[in-house]
Amino acid sequence: MKKFCGKIALAVFMSITLLCGCTREFKGNSNNFGSNSSESFNNSEISSESYFNSSDTSDTEQSGDESNSSDNNTATTPVSAHGQLSVSGTYLVDKNNQPYQLRGMSTHGLTWFPDFVNEQAFLTLRDDWNTNVVRLAMYVDEWNNGQCYMNNKQGSRDLLEKGVELCIKLDMYAIIDWHVLNPGDPLKYTNEATEFFDYISKKYAGRPNVIYEICNEPNSGASWDGNVKPYAEKIIPVIRANDPDAVIIVGTPTWSQDIDQALANPLNFDNVMYALHFYADTHRDDLRNRLQNCVNAGLPVFVSEFGCCDASGGGGNNFAETTKWLDLLDSLNVSYCNWALANKNETCCAITGSGGANGNWTDDQLSESGKWIRNRFKSY
Repeated sequence: MKKFCGKIALAVFMSITLLCGCTREFKGNSNNFGSNSSESFNNSEISSESYFNSSDTSDTEQSGDESNSSDNNTATTPVSAHGQLSVSGTYLVDKNNQPYQLRGMSTHGLTWFPDFVNEQAFLTLRDDWNTNVVRLAMYVDEWNNGQCYMNNKQGSRDLLEKGVELCIKLDMYAIIDWHVLNPGDPLKYTNEATEFFDYISKKYAGRPNVIYEICNEPNSGASWDGNVKPYAEKIIPVIRANDPDAVIIVGTPTWSQDIDQALANPLNFDNVMYALHFYADTHRDDLRNRLQNCVNAGLPVFVSEFGCCDASGGGGNNFAETTKWLDLLDSLNVSYCNWALANKNETCCAITGSGGANGNWTDDQLSESGKWIRNRFKSY
């Protein structure tokens, strides 16, 4: 990041004005992502209401139409109130240069759960759950799913854009997530990523709603210096040529754990943040200490994915550890998105199998983690 070290003093100064308080670590840990991951599926889990053969964009009709939903109060809805976000020191700041924290939900893989991309679901997240951002997880090439991006580029783009348009209509922020979990090395699909981010950043140029996450979870030996940073140095200029002010999130090695590697050799771009992911029952003090140390040293971090359970997405929820995590993130003004808005029979998913996708969820339609995270969001 340009003038990275020079921003440390600003970060320290700004931190005094905030409440002070007080991550998924795979090194030496058997809970690795892979075939048993919370993000591993088979084709049988694709919704019967698959979006891919539909050109329906009735929720938002035109990308250039910024007309607000009738439910919007533009004095208080997120984007109208806070505008174009940017990075100042370690902080995400709003149009008034005030620290601003994004809190919201990540979709599960869009191509497995396309029915959750609908206006009522997002409106419920905004108005009932008190969130301000939706992360749209577009899987690139995962476990032989014929509908992921590499096998269905147009369908994947259409569904992603539907989600972005809904966020624009509802005056929320949207994270466009190039969800590279497989093959692990983001360099493998550099050409495809270049094409995609050139297209999507032209389409949404100047939209303050849009944040770009250019590689979800580098893994399987992909290093910061050898793989992730060279990839980011190719993709970020593509976005910047079209959308020069947008915030960009860059994943870090070991399933977005190794933010310390990015601290040691940061990118030379403005408005860049570095992804940290954690699952609270697996990643505890060691990764929290790493986060604290990196932020203290001036690294801007965004937790673009976390779960209340273990790193497999299953097991029991550990709300005591999740509370430690979120209290720390709040004290540091680090933004975060919970995994996941879906009704898959998995601990990490917020909706029960009978809950449906269309929002207005009652308590008995929420999973244990769904009820907990909703209550946490509503407490702000």
